[in-house]
Order: sequence, then C-alpha cells, then structure tokens
Amino acid sequence: MQSEQALHEAVPFPVEAAAPLLKMLVVDDEPDLETLVRQKFRRRVRSGELELFFAADGVEALEILAAEPSIDLVLTDINMPRMDGLTLLGRLGELDRLLKVIIVSAYGDMENIRTAMNRGAFDFITKPINFDDLEITIDKTLRELKLLKQSVALQQQLTALQRELELASQIQLSVLPSPAFDRADFELFARMIPAQEVGGDFYDFFLLDDDHLGFVLGDVSGKGMGAALLMAITRTMLRATALRGLSPETCVTHVNRVLYPETMKRMFVTLVYGILDTRTGAISYVNAGHNPPYLLRGERVEALPRTEGLGLCLMPDFEYRNGTARLAPGEALLLFTDGITEAVAPSGERFDEERLEAFLHGCNETAPGPLIDAVLDAVNRFADAAPQADDLTLLAVRFNGR
Repeated sequence: MQSEQALHEAVPFPVEAAAPLLKMLVVDDEPDLETLVRQKFRRRVRSGELELFFAADGVEALEILAAEPSIDLVLTDINMPRMDGLTLLGRLGELDRLLKVIIVSAYGDMENIRTAMNRGAFDFITKPINFDDLEITIDKTLRELKLLKQSVALQQQLTALQRELELASQIQLSVLPSPAFDRADFELFARMIPAQEVGGDFYDFFLLDDDHLGFVLGDVSGKGMGAALLMAITRTMLRATALRGLSPETCVTHVNRVLYPETMKRMFVTLVYGILDTRTGAISYVNAGHNPPYLLRGERVEALPRTEGLGLCLMPDFEYRNGTARLAPGEALLLFTDGITEAVAPSGERFDEERLEAFLHGCNETAPGPLIDAVLDAVNRFADAAPQADDLTLLAVRFNGR
C-alpha cells in the first residue's frame, strides 16, 4: 500500500500534451505533385504540426506504411503503375491500424470514386487539385481521426478497468472462508453477494480455543482494486492478531496502528469484531464505525449498542473500547454491511435499518443460513431486480448453549 501511495505522490497529474504530429503519406506518380504539396503545407511542416511522406505507387506506399506505423492519413491517386489506388485501398483495409484515406480522382470518374468509398475511403477530391479544398478536407479528416483515437483510448481504458475489476473480485472472494461453521453449542453462517463494481466487504470467523469463537464483518471504503487489496490486508492482519488471544479492543487498536501509515489517503475500514464465549453466550466486541448488528431475542430485535469506535485508518492512535452483550440459548446476532440497508427500490426508497429491523421480527427463530437467505430475498424483492450498487454481506451466529 505504501508504494502505491508514494507513486501517486511522486508522479504529478498529467497535463494535456501538445497537439500530436500528423503524418500524411501522399501516393501519386506525378513528380510535380510533391513540390506543390510541400509548398502548400510548408508552414505546418515547419511548425512541427505535419510530417509528409511520398510514394510513387501502391507498392512503395505499403513499404513506407510498414516502416512508419504512426502515419495517420493517406492521400492517394487512383491511376498509378504497379499498384493502383483501388488495390492499395483493399490492402490498407487488411492492416490493423487507424488510417484515413482520401482518394484523388479525375472529375467525373464516379464509378471509381464509388468503388473507393465502398472499399473504405473517407473522402475524395478531384483533379486538378484545389489545394484550399484539399486543406479543408484534410482538417475534416483530422477531426474524425481525433474522435476515433479518443474512442479507441476509452475502449482500452474500459478493457483495463474490466480486467482490474475481475482481478479485484477474485481477490475479494479468495480470502473468504467457507460460509458455514456449526457445532452443538453454536451455529454460524455468512454470505456475500458481490456487486457489479467490486467493493471491499469481507467476513471471517475462527476458533480462538475450544470455548471462544472470533467473528468479524467489515467494509472498506471505495471500489476496485484498492478496496479489494485493503480488504485482504485487513482481514489477514486482524485474524493473525486475534489468534494471539487478544481482547477485541486490543486487537482492533493494534491493527489500526499498523494499517494507518500503510493506507492510501481517503481510504478507511469499518468493521465489527467480536468474541463469543461458547459456554455462556457472553460476547465481547468492538464496533469500529460500522452499522450496529442486531440481537435476535425471541420476540425482540435489539441493535447491539455502539462502542463509539472510529473506522480504521482514520486516526493512528485511536483507543478502541470493548462492548459486551450476552446471548441466551436460541438467541442470535446478525451482522451486515450497508449494501443491505442502502439497497434502493425503483421508487428511490432505501431498504434502511427500520425496514430490516421490522423484517427480522418475523425471523427470530430462524437458523443462521435460512435467516440470511430470507434477508437477501427480501432485499432483492425490494430492489425489484435493480443492479446492486454495493456488495450484500451478512454474518449470523446463534448460540445454542451446552
């Protein structure tokens, strides 16, 4: 993470470059034409705006194009020895490059002009050449080339972004444990439904010893590769620290101090980390700026009290404090990310905490797996198949007692 931040600080934001040099190839067997073209465009050549190349026929033109891959524009006559302009057009269509071709033809030679346009010519001018008209045609062609290059660049950026999102999605899913973990004294189930834009949701659970279960659910700000990488680092660091047997407040405080200098600015992590005593149902937990989980107590649904903790990576020396709760046999705890409560209906309404709490009143006796499936089904029906804007992630643990 630090190296990525240093790269952003070291490299200034790119400024707009000067107008790119246009390279134009003129293909014609009339020797006087080169002199006339050079005379007409001498100012553009001197200013560096234009570079000219000349060929006497299609064969020579293809050789020059092979040696100069940055030529943008070809101005070619139709009637030439060895390879005429129409044959050259066909060969140019086989090249995998952006090229615009202007055909030069005798006045009234509409049959050849139509053939040239059908083979991909962008425009045409007639002989004798009116050089003012030629300059206007070239400028029009340049504008079209600029738009095409911008389109290609955008397509390349989209392709690169898609590859990044696919890799981020693989990172996001690869670090998550299998969704279910059941014993006689407790049941646990977790699930994440990734959004189209990769975010940084994660969950984890692990036994600290035979009598204590650690569980965590979190959300990294932002989207894409950066969020996926920070999610993977946070999850790995939290698990490694928690397995040392530290309390939630000590564990989260330590992880925050280590992560803070390594994290890019404006990125942070919210999470809930708790430890369940599988003998008594006692829970010790830290809420680091996350949505409060819900306690499902028979006929009651209660929000787990906040512990007034900030998200990780916002303050390096923040001291987190434990909260406590207790589950009776048969009671459960449901953790979720804001993709659940911020799901949007076609009307623009959000699913929100009140709607989730009301829904949970009818699910108090449901096992963790079916409970999570029911919540996800309710959210999907509420959104009416609208695309997800964020990951949908939940973790439920029910205490059965011994």
